[in-house]
Amino acid sequence: MRGFYFILLPLPNLRVMYIEQLYTGCLAEAAYYIESNGEAAIIDPLRETEPYLQKAQERGAKIKYIFETHFHADFVSGHLDLAAKTGAPIVYGPTAETDFVIIKATDGQIFELGSLKIKLLHTPGHTPESSCYLLFDQNGKEHSIYTGDTLFIGDVGRPDLAQKGGEMTAEDMAATLYDSLHNKIMTLPDDITVYPAHGAGSACGKNMSSETSALLGDQKQTNYALGNLTKEEFVKELTTGILPAPQYFAKAAAQNKKGYKSIDDVFESSMNAMSIEQMLEAQNKGVMVLDTRKEGEFSDGHIPNAWYIGLHGQFAPWAGALIVDMHQPIVIVAEEGKEQEAIMRLARVGYDNVIGYLEGGYAAYAASGKAVSVVPSITPEEFKANAPEGQVLDVRKPSEYDNCHIENAQLLTLDYLNEHLDEVNKDKPYVIHCKGGYRSVIAWSILASKGFKNITDIKKGFDGLKAAGVPYVQPEMA
Repeated sequence: MRGFYFILLPLPNLRVMYIEQLYTGCLAEAAYYIESNGEAAIIDPLRETEPYLQKAQERGAKIKYIFETHFHADFVSGHLDLAAKTGAPIVYGPTAETDFVIIKATDGQIFELGSLKIKLLHTPGHTPESSCYLLFDQNGKEHSIYTGDTLFIGDVGRPDLAQKGGEMTAEDMAATLYDSLHNKIMTLPDDITVYPAHGAGSACGKNMSSETSALLGDQKQTNYALGNLTKEEFVKELTTGILPAPQYFAKAAAQNKKGYKSIDDVFESSMNAMSIEQMLEAQNKGVMVLDTRKEGEFSDGHIPNAWYIGLHGQFAPWAGALIVDMHQPIVIVAEEGKEQEAIMRLARVGYDNVIGYLEGGYAAYAASGKAVSVVPSITPEEFKANAPEGQVLDVRKPSEYDNCHIENAQLLTLDYLNEHLDEVNKDKPYVIHCKGGYRSVIAWSILASKGFKNITDIKKGFDGLKAAGVPYVQPEMA
């Protein structure tokens, strides 16, 4: 299955204890496979079950438990499908409430896995039900802890996603997280390894490291959240500068609590090859045509009014952030052989309404002689020599813009484009850029589909502008 890569964590006796981190770059998400003496546990599985089933089969093991650290908001878990296919129970922390059968574990409850023991530590703060799983080796020694979104490498989980029934503020949750970290995590031995649910690129924290594991002792020394902050200082730090959560977060969390369509049924209903005529008829009825090729290919030619989100980038989070209606019917235009990958990655964030894909992809459409659209664009050098008429739109994140930006550029962060469309005048010309060219083409496609006619993209983005010597503003220069 595309989208996964594996980090093998070798251990002396692979039958007694075997651990594997399954990291998915698109979501910056880490699931875990733990095995001992033929019994396996999966922690925080993604929507697709194949990698976990295949791993257990290859190793001659039976999946005994499915452990969830919390109700994930940034992706739809594979817990229900995996439980249905293996018979393994789903385990959550003490305050979890679901519409399906789970083991609602108590704080400190022990689960046996072959020669190993796994202890649930209830660590509320990121969400009320958030829990960590402390792994003991065959000698009863603490070996590693699987922290979900409670503790990342270099950061901790944001406290604003699940205020308990609206009764607790982000500040309340942050204070609770402080207590969880100090009373449950920092008391553990320095030599255990921390395995979080996310790395850099996830919207579940502010300053996550690109590292996906670390010794707890190192985190005590380097992670600001485990430093010498008072509770009041910690709360202020955690609640300052939090960007709004992507709009799909609450919807995905609800699916994880209430249930969802089987991934097998998603594929069965989505893997339909559609002719050009069928696709155009669907588009005329309000179906979204979503082009998933590289931005340069889309810019050179695409189906009119198609949206663009490239598979080679953070495809799923961008789809979740920008496609407001989770039930929006979609037709995929993909590089040949990548149709299933696109469908799977949409399903990971709860978008199950793909009705098919264009047979033969864009090449077939271009060969048909039907009308095509292109993205008007200029190079950074052309912009420097003779900037086109129009306001410059910068679609990067506020932090990127604040660090440095083209003079008089207007910030229109892609993440929240839908909420700020009224800040762009359809009757005026604009020049648009991001950091490297990916996000600006996404933004261009959305604006074009909504009737904006005079928008020019700057190839290679802000990086290209800097390299070309285009003047820019920095805080110390302003």
